[in-house]
Amino acid sequence: MNGSIRVVGIGGSLSAQSASLAALKIALQGAAEGGAKTELFDIRTLDLPMYSPELRDVPASVHRLCDAVHGAAGLLWSSPLYHGTISGSFKNALDWFQLLSDRKPAYLTDKVVGLISTAGGTQGLQAVNTMEFIVRALRGWAVPLVIPIPQAWRVFDREGLHDEKISEQLHALGREVTRAAKQFASKVLTTPDVELAEAQIQPITEAEASSS
Repeated sequence: MNGSIRVVGIGGSLSAQSASLAALKIALQGAAEGGAKTELFDIRTLDLPMYSPELRDVPASVHRLCDAVHGAAGLLWSSPLYHGTISGSFKNALDWFQLLSDRKPAYLTDKVVGLISTAGGTQGLQAVNTMEFIVRALRGWAVPLVIPIPQAWRVFDREGLHDEKISEQLHALGREVTRAAKQFASKVLTTPDVELAEAQIQPITEAEASSS
């Protein structure tokens, strides 16, 4: 199965020097070590418009992101912690996953997601918690190992990461996402009755989104 598993990384910030992007790149290295093909989507270079359910002229960058996510078995998300939650630009990228509502299977069904956050202060777990809520709402599966990195300015500089312990943790997360994605890809997890129940309760439908 090596090489058949795809892991897509999404993250970073609008900052030219982004600790969350640097952390994501390291985790993707771990995913590759586990045998996955990897692809990186940098929030800054994606330059996505604000999500609007009424927008009909959807940019090519949005389609490319959604196609990659739909084709992936595993995902790695990395957001900075802004004011106790994920950044607006990162949340906007996830909002565009509404385009996955009519895919088969929909949204992130049976996709494995690894979560990373970087913070300037002493906390970082709030962003991870927010991302985990979103993973659940989009029918994905977050791996138990999460990597919140407080005071990221202490471990990242212009030369990159200079903390071997955090580096190994990020590599381990990437490998774990690949391992779990291989297991998920080998069997049926979400059954039709569960998929129907999820469709009835979350997330909102396109019609509801358009009317809100």
